[in-house]
Amino acid sequence: MRAIILAAGRGLRLQLPEDRQLPKCLFRFGGMSLLERHLRLLRNAGVTEIVLALGFRHELVEAELDHLAWRPRPKIIVNPGFDLGSVLTVHTVSEAMTRGGEILLMDADVLYDARIMSALVGDRRPINRVLLDREFEAGDEPVKLCVRDGVPVELRKQIAPDLQFDVIGESVGFFRFDATGARRLAALVAAYVDSGRSNMPHEEAVRDLFLERSLKIEVTDVTSAPWIEIDYVEDVARATREIMPLLEPIAAASTRRQEIGG
Repeated sequence: MRAIILAAGRGLRLQLPEDRQLPKCLFRFGGMSLLERHLRLLRNAGVTEIVLALGFRHELVEAELDHLAWRPRPKIIVNPGFDLGSVLTVHTVSEAMTRGGEILLMDADVLYDARIMSALVGDRRPINRVLLDREFEAGDEPVKLCVRDGVPVELRKQIAPDLQFDVIGESVGFFRFDATGARRLAALVAAYVDSGRSNMPHEEAVRDLFLERSLKIEVTDVTSAPWIEIDYVEDVARATREIMPLLEPIAAASTRRQEIGG
């Protein structure tokens, strides 16, 4: 199993002063960067092959890897067009998606509990899986996952008012695909880029894959497990105040650097 972590964006919605702008995967909570948390949780789950899709100030992420002396060192792929949509970032890692085996496609800017990881990789049978949290804030920001008869029927921030579904929740931003699913997603992403839609979020291509109904997609409910995506300054504060105390402990890391948000 191969993990692909998307960490190319600039994080403009945080509206931080220029001297504090850095890749969100380097934000620190509980003395550990989000990147290190990803790496530790993946290793604990038995996933050691990791690809980092980088862009904005990628040299800082590489410096963090040097600081951690992480082995095996993740493969780094830089998207020079990171200011465009994340679909282009996924396209830059197409080789990692299409060379066989299962993949995990994960947003880097998520602080999450080990139970989320267990739900994602909880068994070793090849599978396509999406995670759903039924407790989410109303509004246009969360990417909604709608399910009917156990099948995903929507994956968007805004959903049609006449859409029929049994369950609605927020997508955690983590996906698992078997080799067939990964190759098909890579093809859909390539079509976006080739048709001039590089500015789109990668969830649009994942949505297309779901709606094709060519694959069986397993929806796993993680409502009871704490997590938060870091999009706004308020998310940093909430992550520190509300989410960190709920997380199961993982191995401690160096705390030499000043923690952001705490």
